[in-house]
Amino acid sequence: MEIIRYAELKAHPWRNGGGVTRELARHPRTSQDNAWDWRVSIAEVSRAGPFSVFAGMDRVLTVIDGELLLLSVDGAEHPLEKYRPFRFSGDADSAGALPTGDIRDLNVITRNGAFKGYTSIVELSKTRAHPVFEGQFGILLQGQATVSPGTPGGPTPSAGTPAEPPAPAAPEPERVELNRYDAVVGSDTGTPEIVGRGFLAVVSIDPAGEPGTD
Repeated sequence: MEIIRYAELKAHPWRNGGGVTRELARHPRTSQDNAWDWRVSIAEVSRAGPFSVFAGMDRVLTVIDGELLLLSVDGAEHPLEKYRPFRFSGDADSAGALPTGDIRDLNVITRNGAFKGYTSIVELSKTRAHPVFEGQFGILLQGQATVSPGTPGGPTPSAGTPAEPPAPAAPEPERVELNRYDAVVGSDTGTPEIVGRGFLAVVSIDPAGEPGTD
């Protein structure tokens, strides 16, 4: 089970001085500059100004802290409220204004024709675990939560086959506490399961042509 600790990520200042970005993940990991096919990051925006152009890319931006980002995309204004994902082209001429103060946003950027990114915001439960599958990241936005590796189930005996004696009950998997903005990397083997109280961003990166869920 892999957890990306937000507190350990390096902040990269924007060239225009309007904010900083912390990168959670990219693919390929060894790519330089904008040669990657997808990237997931969190930005702190402290000053109005233009956003970087990502040619040939698709963007999903979600305000995760603060009240409002007034995003201008090719001259059209879009008021983005907290926890409302918004998709736009990385080729667009875009800029942000901060009518209610500083904000923090979650960015999912994917290369057109190669991948498609999706962001959904879910409310956590203490009684029903939320799984994080392969190709997904679960990012704690608010509240308290823990994560544990899921327990894969065994095969079901076919009809007429004597049932095996029940195996001894496995110990409960150890639960690991998450801090705000920590990201859980999904897996289909021992799928991580998150429980708690608060809100979780689920980022899905799908190969182009496969269905996703907004």
